[in-house]
Amino acid sequence: MRTPGSGGLLSPSPHLGGLVRRRRILGASLGLAVAASVSACAAEAGPPTLTWYINPDAGGQARLAQTCTEEADGAYVIETSLLPRDAAGQREQLARRLAAKDASIDIMSLDPPFVPELAVPGFLAPVPEDVARSTTEGVVQGAVDSATWEGELVAIPFWANTQLLWYRKSVAEAAGLDMTQPVTWQQLIDAAQSQDKLLAVQGQRGESLTVWINALVASAGGQILTNPESPAEDLELGLASDAGSQAAAVISEIADTGVGGPGLPTEDEPASLTLFQGDQGSFMVNWPFVYSSTVTAVESGAVDQAVLDDFGWTAYPVVEGGEPAPPVGGIALGVGAFSRHADLAYEAIECIVRPEHQAEYMVTDGNPAAHTEAYEDPEVQEAYPMYAEIRDSLDQAVPRPQTPYYNEVSSGLQQTWYPPDEVEPETTPERSENFITSVLRGESLL
Repeated sequence: MRTPGSGGLLSPSPHLGGLVRRRRILGASLGLAVAASVSACAAEAGPPTLTWYINPDAGGQARLAQTCTEEADGAYVIETSLLPRDAAGQREQLARRLAAKDASIDIMSLDPPFVPELAVPGFLAPVPEDVARSTTEGVVQGAVDSATWEGELVAIPFWANTQLLWYRKSVAEAAGLDMTQPVTWQQLIDAAQSQDKLLAVQGQRGESLTVWINALVASAGGQILTNPESPAEDLELGLASDAGSQAAAVISEIADTGVGGPGLPTEDEPASLTLFQGDQGSFMVNWPFVYSSTVTAVESGAVDQAVLDDFGWTAYPVVEGGEPAPPVGGIALGVGAFSRHADLAYEAIECIVRPEHQAEYMVTDGNPAAHTEAYEDPEVQEAYPMYAEIRDSLDQAVPRPQTPYYNEVSSGLQQTWYPPDEVEPETTPERSENFITSVLRGESLL
């Protein structure tokens, strides 16, 4: 066989010198192969390496991997491997590799909506009972619910996230709103209009729109899916209901009155923050990152200190006559079903999610802890003055539909509830329900 750059030394030759040279090369190759084999055996005799597939962050997961490796005292080594930036890309890469029974996947950072999709085909190693107990005691309910499938914990809550209602104190005061009491969406719309201000929400066609729709429907007492654990052809949606109509009415009024601003159809979380920080800012629903981002902007001189001083925060708004149902996000840690070291992977996860490590991760990377004990850390309280509101919101939070067909449901919502100015309370919920049902039954395409 000819190899690139070999100069034909392994080709047949009638000359004795060529034969000697070939034997020397073959002998050297065999020596290298034996050495490599010995080296491989030596490597296998050392601590097992656990690969943790992480979502992009500010480096906190890599630091935790190093910390827990050191605390393992030679039992294992944790190495990190970076997943794509967007959640959909992470889901696709992990699903494909797990379908191929990839044994290199020991630990995975999972976006909660995709946990059921990996649990149903058996891609997640069962959580030992003792690990389930030790990693959920003291954890906020929203994070536990997001890591549960068919009544069993299938992943371990790592960090959680929730949206709050952020407000400009000056605007709320001028509008006469009492922000110590639960606030409705209608009150926000009316207050922003009365002050000629804009309400910052996420109206772009993307996952943030699904988050908003789910929170509205849940607050109105409904569910997007009424039987989320059923097969695709049997899934029943709860959009064509009073709750669905109330949710559509909120989006429709924000769009039709113009209180959402001209950028509403393209507004994501960072764009919402920019609007809220501006002269037209009044109220905003968004994740806690907005506070640390504004602190950084003030330090760099991009935003005036007076803007930050005018920041207020409280619980997520409710639909008129409804209940609190703030969004929940975050990351759960799963163990690959084909990992050769599942037991060690769960030991490593127990280290990663310890409350003190979650507190450190919250301070350094800005991702809220899932464990309530972390919120007692003085550094967390200093970095996040709204720590109590975050913790309480996570206990009230309602996950997005927990189903292995989440991608079809979420994409269907984004197609039928967009753009915001075309959402109609009388028609959109039923049209959306019919379309998603048709997709799930294979009768329509996304």
